[in-house]
Amino acid sequence: MEVHNEPQVAYCFYFIFLLTANCLPIFGGQTAVAETGGTQISASTVNVRSGPGLSYSVAGSLAKGDKVDVIGQEGDWLKIQAGETTGWVASWLTSAATGNTAAQKAVSTVDRLNVRSQPSLSASVLTQMKAGDQAEVIRETGDWVEVEFRNTRGFVSKQYISATKTSSENPAPAAKDVSSFEIAVSTLNVRKKADLSSDKIATVHQGEIYAVQSLQGNWVQIRLSDDTTGWVYAFYGHLSDQSAKTAASAATETVTILTDGTNLRSEPSTASGVVSRANAGDQLGVIEKQGDWYKVALPGGQEAFIATWVVTNGETAAQQTSQKKEADRKAGTLNGVTIVLDPGHGGRDGGTVGVRGTIEKDLTLKTAEALSHYLRSAGAEVVMTRQSDVFVDLRQRVSHGYQAAADAFISIHYDAVADNRVQGFTTYFMHGYQQQLGESINAGLEGKLPLNNRGARSGNYLVLRENRQPAVLVELGYLSNFNEERIVSTSQFRDQAALGLYTGIINYFDAQLGQ
Repeated sequence: MEVHNEPQVAYCFYFIFLLTANCLPIFGGQTAVAETGGTQISASTVNVRSGPGLSYSVAGSLAKGDKVDVIGQEGDWLKIQAGETTGWVASWLTSAATGNTAAQKAVSTVDRLNVRSQPSLSASVLTQMKAGDQAEVIRETGDWVEVEFRNTRGFVSKQYISATKTSSENPAPAAKDVSSFEIAVSTLNVRKKADLSSDKIATVHQGEIYAVQSLQGNWVQIRLSDDTTGWVYAFYGHLSDQSAKTAASAATETVTILTDGTNLRSEPSTASGVVSRANAGDQLGVIEKQGDWYKVALPGGQEAFIATWVVTNGETAAQQTSQKKEADRKAGTLNGVTIVLDPGHGGRDGGTVGVRGTIEKDLTLKTAEALSHYLRSAGAEVVMTRQSDVFVDLRQRVSHGYQAAADAFISIHYDAVADNRVQGFTTYFMHGYQQQLGESINAGLEGKLPLNNRGARSGNYLVLRENRQPAVLVELGYLSNFNEERIVSTSQFRDQAALGLYTGIINYFDAQLGQ
């Protein structure tokens, strides 16, 4: 079947949109009007729409720097008035005309966060920030923040940072008022001194509770053992006036198994022996947490280890799904819909490498980031299985869908085979309840991509096989084909792929409204 490209005008709009859009703003939740100032357009050209969403007609346009009055808000969209023009614009394409970012620091929430020369995913990388690193905030521009990090000035995505005030408005509590500190992030470095440049002496993990020795600014000195203390950044945990022992006792919890036949192991490792198995819905008491593993008590009195990504805390995924609020969703929007985006591979798993040296894991993350902008703009809640170059276990990826009670799971990949003549994109599903989503997404990609359509077909992949949600795995071209690798490695292709995936997802959920 012949594939036609989108008209050039439409393509330029999508390209501009994706260069300027990113994710939800961090300063104050939404990109809101500053208390002392109004709002201005931060993108080069922004369409004013008749309603709060990309599906609404264009009622006008505004240029970068134009001042607008915000008269309403719905989700991530602002209802604005600018002279004679009234309509809706995406909040992430605006910025506060005046603000107070000078009193803030940007704290990286992921490892290897790129600091770029321009506010664009295609801009060159100047340096990288580790999780917990702080940078001085210079200004906001759309969905990017200009920062100064270790004498380097550049831009970071708001999606991967949190803001903390450095003024004296919110002073740290006195040491006499706190006794324990609970780690709130997956992994946190403990340093010898209260300084990010100080030597790392240990690593602590989410859920662990330590006695507090002292406080210094935004830093907490915790006691690791009888003769060892270290410093952690206070932003990544919870201070309590309870003793560490009391807090740990109060934190006793149960976990619920998500899938039948889940392995319970003798040690906290997938390489250790299986001592028992549990089924979906079984609940086990937690003795302690060790990194990404729970030590649990079995009914017969034994102890075993279970991976955190195959369980949920408290309620089962089914209960979470039943309690999920139904949003008043209209056609062309995704209000109330939760979608898990799974950028394939990452970390030590690079995926395939193209004949021209393109690494799959880099393309999948960039494509997922582009798609997330579209989905969020339509009102969806987006969960990413990874947000940086880290390794994530396949079962842990599936668990993200259970934990979020997701309505759809999209795994993004690029393909390779020994025969370098093979080319095209393919959409895979496995179970019957995944087929409609697969066919809809494949139809959305057709016409958006200058590649051969290999169709929607059944594929036995773990992220599909063990997924209770409607789930698909898309292969967006072959890196083993020289010409196709050249095409798919461009930002223009990723933008069009994101648009095609978005179109298929919108059409799938619109079809659900009529059922």
